[in-house]
Amino acid sequence: MDPLLVITNEDAGTADDEALESALRILRTHCSVEVQSTSKPGELDGVLQRAGSRRIIVAGGDGSLHAVISALYRRHDLAGAVVGLLPMGTGNDFARTLGIPLDLDEAAELVVTGEVRPMDLIVDELGEIVVNNVHVGAGAQASRRGARWKERLGSVGFGKVNLGKLGYPIGAVLSAFHPPSVHMHVEVDGQVVTDLDQPVLMVAVGNGANVGGGTELTPEADPEDGKVDVMISHAIGAAAKVGYAVSLRKGEHHRRDDVQYFRARQVTISGDSFWISADGEISGPERQRSWHVEPGAYSFILPEQ
Repeated sequence: MDPLLVITNEDAGTADDEALESALRILRTHCSVEVQSTSKPGELDGVLQRAGSRRIIVAGGDGSLHAVISALYRRHDLAGAVVGLLPMGTGNDFARTLGIPLDLDEAAELVVTGEVRPMDLIVDELGEIVVNNVHVGAGAQASRRGARWKERLGSVGFGKVNLGKLGYPIGAVLSAFHPPSVHMHVEVDGQVVTDLDQPVLMVAVGNGANVGGGTELTPEADPEDGKVDVMISHAIGAAAKVGYAVSLRKGEHHRRDDVQYFRARQVTISGDSFWISADGEISGPERQRSWHVEPGAYSFILPEQ
């Protein structure tokens, strides 16, 4: 088997270190393994500079995976890379979509026995990438508030139970009291599907299905199908918001009459000022943004089909 470069987050806690060491022992029975810990973008670039032909295994959560994929894309090294994941985040949303075990020992076994397949990537007009999901409106507001609670609760836990994963649900509840509705012009593959006269609760563009630790925001998204899923919610009234929230928890919101759902290669949003949550990273406010999918942009170690 090809040698592995395992990239870790040096801010991980003791419990994570113990679980990671067990996973590394499994990997080392099969191949050569080098472990590099990073915490800053400059350190990550230096590690990737020395990666060579080794498979790159990210030991971390969605944010760590985004950082590595973004650095590889920026360096023009992504197309030739093979990436694997040892999920160590509080949400692990992309791992859930891919069917990667959340148990680190099982994930390590997958790294050595899984199959390598092409993986799609979302890219905006500025060249910034999205691995999993990007959304605007109420969802981004929930992420903004949830990020604060995730940081506050991240150090609170019992054994393997970390309260940081409650950040997004808490943010969603808080946002429900003042949920933003905005007027947006949304184009999907060049066709106008929502215009400024239709208030929008939120818009999501999904390569993966899950956000916030398992909420299926774009439940039919498949990061191997060459397209992104686009979900537009028009649940503006009080009763509609409650119904939308309930169906969202069940993963059935995309079937509601006040929700539009598409598959596309390109999405453009413009209109009222909005915040963006891309792989959990908050940016904005913006007035216009466009995203397109790059099919098979890199290779990922996945469970066998």
